[in-house]
Amino acid sequence: MASNNTGSNRTEVPEAREALDRFKMEVASEIGVPLKQGYNGDLTSAQAGSVGGEMVRQMIKRQEEQMKSGGSI
Repeated sequence: MASNNTGSNRTEVPEAREALDRFKMEVASEIGVPLKQGYNGDLTSAQAGSVGGEMVRQMIKRQEEQMKSGGSI
């Protein structure tokens, strides 16, 4: 299966970018990662990865809760 991944960090719905950025900052704050706007090259790979991993966990949990209650996406 061919991949169209260009290595860019793009969203499927461009309008969602701002909400995802807010969510990322919220998650980083919750787990104690000092994420800031702009350059974050001082973070370790583990810190940066933990933010993305926790975002995915929370999104899956929210979707499962919606599906369980019969809500739509």
